[in-house]
Amino acid sequence: MEESSVLNKMLLNLRATCKYYTGYPRDLGPSKVVHFTSEREFVQLLHQGHPVVVAFTIKCNLTKRLDRVLEEAAAEFHPHVKFMRVECPKYPGFCITRQKTEYPFIEIFHSPEQAADQVKAVDPNITKYAVKVLPFNYDVSAYGFREYFKRNGIKSSY
Repeated sequence: MEESSVLNKMLLNLRATCKYYTGYPRDLGPSKVVHFTSEREFVQLLHQGHPVVVAFTIKCNLTKRLDRVLEEAAAEFHPHVKFMRVECPKYPGFCITRQKTEYPFIEIFHSPEQAADQVKAVDPNITKYAVKVLPFNYDVSAYGFREYFKRNGIKSSY
């Protein structure tokens, strides 16, 4: 009886001190990944001036792993980079415009010079807005996002 309690204490101590390295789930707090509901919400998110990482997904086994990675990366880069997940079967119009055939895929929307890219059109109610769209082709992990941001000159922290 005493041996099992000593073993349990050792395992609890090991889990408490080695959460990240053993793969034990970390407490990331409330989700920082925004779920896509409309194009208007997406445009408002772009107008905030932060880069937006958008994961276009369908329901499959790869999506479960991608969701965990997005949660971890969103917690690490919040509030300087926004993460959004689009469920393509629910919003096919938005996904079809990306002209991709393989899911899931990730694209990063950002505007390096926010103020310079916003130009008033003829109608004062219309604002032209330029955004760069970069395909994400790195390792799908928080480390991969960090390296991608570094390589492409995207500020992920201030």
